[in-house]
Amino acid sequence: MTIVENNLPSLNDLTSHSKRRGFLFQSSEIYGGIGGCWDYGPLGVELKNNIKESWWKAMTLREDIEGIDASILMNPTVWEASGHVESFHDPMVDCKKCKSRFRADKVDLNKACPVCGEKNSYTEARNFNLMFKTQVGPMEDTSSIAYLRPETAQGIFVNFLNVQSTMRKKIPFGIAQIGKAFRNEITPGNFIFRLREFEQMEMQYFLKPGTQLEAFEEWKKIRLDWHKENGIRPEKLRYHVHEKLAHYADHAVDIEFEFPAGWDEMEGIHSRTDFDLRRHQEFSKKNLQYVDQLDNNNKYTAFVVETSVGLDRTILAVMCDAYRVENPGDKESERVVMRFKKKLAPIKAAILPLMKKPELEEIAMKLFKDVQLFCRAEYDTSGSIGKRYRRQDEIGTPYCITIDYDTLTDHAATVRDRDSMKQERISLDKLSLYLKDNLL
Repeated sequence: MTIVENNLPSLNDLTSHSKRRGFLFQSSEIYGGIGGCWDYGPLGVELKNNIKESWWKAMTLREDIEGIDASILMNPTVWEASGHVESFHDPMVDCKKCKSRFRADKVDLNKACPVCGEKNSYTEARNFNLMFKTQVGPMEDTSSIAYLRPETAQGIFVNFLNVQSTMRKKIPFGIAQIGKAFRNEITPGNFIFRLREFEQMEMQYFLKPGTQLEAFEEWKKIRLDWHKENGIRPEKLRYHVHEKLAHYADHAVDIEFEFPAGWDEMEGIHSRTDFDLRRHQEFSKKNLQYVDQLDNNNKYTAFVVETSVGLDRTILAVMCDAYRVENPGDKESERVVMRFKKKLAPIKAAILPLMKKPELEEIAMKLFKDVQLFCRAEYDTSGSIGKRYRRQDEIGTPYCITIDYDTLTDHAATVRDRDSMKQERISLDKLSLYLKDNLL
């Protein structure tokens, strides 16, 4: 068996595959779509939920981390305190000829426009604020201005004392959140890599000043290990250390994945110092200091180590890494297979009656209902068994279970493994235990 290990020659292959198999669709497609927005289809939302569950358990099944779900709309002063109103900009240039718009740091201003080929055609760079403005209340004036949050982190910072006091947490402890964020990107693209509406999985870990660098190193390893545990091959992952730091950070590193277009950021781990709590204390006039009862009631503003991973980028990385073509070019044996880690696969098992016969479908449907009690399964009777196997391979289903005429006498089914394609006969009364042992 020949396997193409380098996956996709381009994201276009995955985009096409995703639409054809129900993972992702362009938002508002029947109206021509809208840039930087995608809809998760039936299989995509299952994959998305499985990755969210994996992250949530990794974070909150610990004694030192609590979860929250903060509002998307916040008091606009939050974004003044965080620095977003003043400094959340990207430099933007336009092509004078074709009017295409680019981030100034993503194009060579000394070269021709990549769209129309015109030389020396760029305007002067100017700052473009990435936040979406909206109005709250019946009056549309300056007093009603609000923003769709550009990140989820600030909802954690403004709830620091609420969580600390109600859950009686002692530093060090963390607060985790999964939620939508919105950025008016100048040039969204590369499928779901750069979106205007996206989802983040963030955790802010609050620390005693002076202990942040040790925690930073610990969380670097924890977060890289999580991506490996989700089945991403280690050689597709690497650290990228920031040499130029954001104004709030004293250390920063990205976890990068080798996408078809090259290495790029999937997650950031940042040592944010005490910037966030100090700024919110200044702007809100509320005391956000922590009283350390284990250190003679010493009061201090907590330092923070942040782990911030893009859910959509993680989904893209998982799908890119899972996509394989076996025996390419051989019409008889070529197979596209999504080798998802079993716990992430949208469909865990497919129940396939060999023929549309009542005696087979009765057994198959009962099995399907039993399996659905503990994992997501699919019941499929359409097409030859070979075509059904291939479809399940393309959506990443780990196990196909075929009910055939021998089942009527031996009370067993044929279980086919997605990766090896090996088949074994397993008794019907042991199938649920078999799947639980191999999937959960």
